[in-house]
Amino acid sequence: MRLALEAFRNKPFRLLFAGELVSLLGTAVAPIALAFAVLDLTGSATDLGYVLAAGWLPQIVFILIGGVLGDRLPRNLVMVGANALSAAAQGATAALLLAGVAAPWHLAALAAVRGTATALFFPAAQAVVPEVVEPELLQPANALLRLATSSSTVIGAGVGGIAVAAGGPGWAIAFDAATYLVSALILVQIRIPRAVVERGETIIRELIEGWNEFRSREWLWVIVVCASVGNLVATASFAVLGPLIAKLYLGGASAYGAIVAAQSAGFIAGGLLSLRWRPARPLLVSVLALLPTAGEMACYAGVRVTAVIAAVAFFAGVGLEVFGVNWITALQQHIPTRVLSRVNSYDALGSFVFIPLGLVIAGPLADRFGVTNTLWGFLAIGVLSIGAALLSRDVRTLRRVEPEAYTEAEARVTAAS
Repeated sequence: MRLALEAFRNKPFRLLFAGELVSLLGTAVAPIALAFAVLDLTGSATDLGYVLAAGWLPQIVFILIGGVLGDRLPRNLVMVGANALSAAAQGATAALLLAGVAAPWHLAALAAVRGTATALFFPAAQAVVPEVVEPELLQPANALLRLATSSSTVIGAGVGGIAVAAGGPGWAIAFDAATYLVSALILVQIRIPRAVVERGETIIRELIEGWNEFRSREWLWVIVVCASVGNLVATASFAVLGPLIAKLYLGGASAYGAIVAAQSAGFIAGGLLSLRWRPARPLLVSVLALLPTAGEMACYAGVRVTAVIAAVAFFAGVGLEVFGVNWITALQQHIPTRVLSRVNSYDALGSFVFIPLGLVIAGPLADRFGVTNTLWGFLAIGVLSIGAALLSRDVRTLRRVEPEAYTEAEARVTAAS
């Protein structure tokens, strides 16, 4: 455990951790607030799907540009600019809701602005960690950052459900806007040198270089292709049909917030596990760890008891976190740092590409076939995507990289104990 906390001795990592933690507290509140803002306006799961899809589409359009910027510019400054843009979008959303003049198209347009900011933020944030910690500390640093995500989501989801029920969605989204501004002020203090771009290197050539790195690794593109399908059904199920199930059968926002908080508690447990557990075949373990998520989907479809859904969501959270930490670490260990943001952007593009489709079709499918049948259909597709990933030998056999420096660092910690 002491080795896992070694990253905190590094000031740039402390700033990165604090900056992400602050913004994540608001980000955890925002989805619950936005979902119930739309449902309060129209009561329509289809409208909610359209608003959520509007936030995802710009991520698909601009994610590759975000990858190029993350490899060209100091990555922390790309993150700062993206946070400022998110703060502006969320501030405008809150103002419209609090003034009582918001319409679904307003929320969709501002969700699109925030989605653009996310597209710029994500590749840089994924690639900045190797620049602020030593190679042997990559996995614990990733686990710590994801623990920040998980712990903030536990707090934010619980508080968000209560805040939306008590004060309305507008104040919750205003809080999110403020946290983005504070995060930007923290992240701007990190000092990262500007990348050197060769003369004559164009954006197109840089994108081609990133694509060649991406497609040359079977384990990478197989996981991304399967994730594109899995994310479609999971996001449609949990972001659109989950709030609808909560509103119709479980009592509303507070129940949905409790389920999200339970899953986030699982994220914390999975993150703590990942601080110490470094499986020799990280992708095999990670894909198998996604199976409890199917159980959560089944509970939404067949069990209408908040406590049961929350309990299964906890174990789904553990599995998702194990997958996330090992996946990010595998990318950072096997992809050259100079192209890491671009490879992350192709990863994100492939993983996110069908999410807007899932968000848009979830409501109409539920209206046509019923919410229960739609969830069972999504579950079958999700299980097939997990099985397909395991068919790849590269996914099953990829080995963890163990730098020699890792053993040395561990020895230093042991000697100091």
